[in-house]
Amino acid sequence: MWFNRIFINLPPLGRSFIKIPVVSYLFKHKPVLAKTLLLLMMLLVIMSGLTGLGCIRGLQPIGWSGGVIADGTLFVGSKEGRLVVVNIAAGSRQWSEPLKMPTSGGFGCAAPAGGGGCAASTGVAIYGTPAVAGDLVYIGGYNGRIYAFNSSSLGIRWVYPRDSYLKPIISGPMVMLNKVYFATSDGKVYALEAATGNKEWEFQTGDKIWSTPAGDGSTVYISSFNNKLYALDAESGQEKWEFEAQGALASTALVYGNTVYIGSLDRYLYAVDADDGSQKWKFMGESWFWATPVAYDNVIYAPCLDGKVYILDAKSGGEVADAIDLGSPISSSPILVDDKVIIASQQGVVYTLDTASNQINTLADIEKEIYGPLCASDGIVYIHTQDFTIHPVDANTGAKLATISLKSSE
Repeated sequence: MWFNRIFINLPPLGRSFIKIPVVSYLFKHKPVLAKTLLLLMMLLVIMSGLTGLGCIRGLQPIGWSGGVIADGTLFVGSKEGRLVVVNIAAGSRQWSEPLKMPTSGGFGCAAPAGGGGCAASTGVAIYGTPAVAGDLVYIGGYNGRIYAFNSSSLGIRWVYPRDSYLKPIISGPMVMLNKVYFATSDGKVYALEAATGNKEWEFQTGDKIWSTPAGDGSTVYISSFNNKLYALDAESGQEKWEFEAQGALASTALVYGNTVYIGSLDRYLYAVDADDGSQKWKFMGESWFWATPVAYDNVIYAPCLDGKVYILDAKSGGEVADAIDLGSPISSSPILVDDKVIIASQQGVVYTLDTASNQINTLADIEKEIYGPLCASDGIVYIHTQDFTIHPVDANTGAKLATISLKSSE
């Protein structure tokens, strides 16, 4: 067939590469669309586990968790399927706790009875960033469970559900009002009592959910693949309103002021009124908005898979400055360090964007692909790459500090 004329190697979804057919015309004449096609193939690998399509040989879900820092400690989900604790002052991994796989299939590459098929996974893929509140750290796994660990010892406090498994969890947890909120790939949003893991409510959306809930103190905002952004009462789970985009919503919303900002796979970034769900404005990029934008001083900094960072007025959606082209897709959610936006491209280059001048400079070249969101503490940015490594970088000087291995010795 005409679309099978060339093949490329698709990294980095497993321990080995796979060849996929692509349209040569797209790579020659439509490079942005070609990059979008590559990401779509990455998503299909995840979807193979979510929909029961079976394994793709040589591949298994591996996750791209970001980190969260509390009291001098970094918590992050590792590629091995472990919650890892890092002492950032010492720059060393302290300990880790594995998430447990189900004993039967149904979550990607679980080994069938009697052998054959895919090899059993050594751990549970972790896509969402952990959340810390009080003395507990929460994390969700691709095996369909959410866990609460003691943040100082990693002793297990509770797991939900206790004797079964939900559908795979791509979403990260969010803690608010003494509840932990998360979502599953079958479109359900859950609220659990944070201290005990007892279920308080659940809400069914119309399609898959990969995003992490966002909240403003009284409302939970969650996006779904059915093109809708939902606003739910944080206490009861009752729907307040829903907003419909023109394409699937896979990213996590940003709540800033009285507006919810959400990127879509229809290439638009939407600004939605937090009170009633009405559209304030929308802005079109050249590809999908996957990463969550950041806001500073009434300006929205929105990275896109077209490799550009769009700089938009928070109220009107108009461009405050020309878009900045990094030349590589951006799927990692940026962060603010003081008055600077720190952005990482997929190819591994980290940039600092001065919000006063909207000028961008290269901060460091990690030379490893970056997919997960960034985190920072005391002027140091921590970058989780797909090779079991945390890369600390000084946000002011770009100095690379000693890397931290997340790999377990067990």
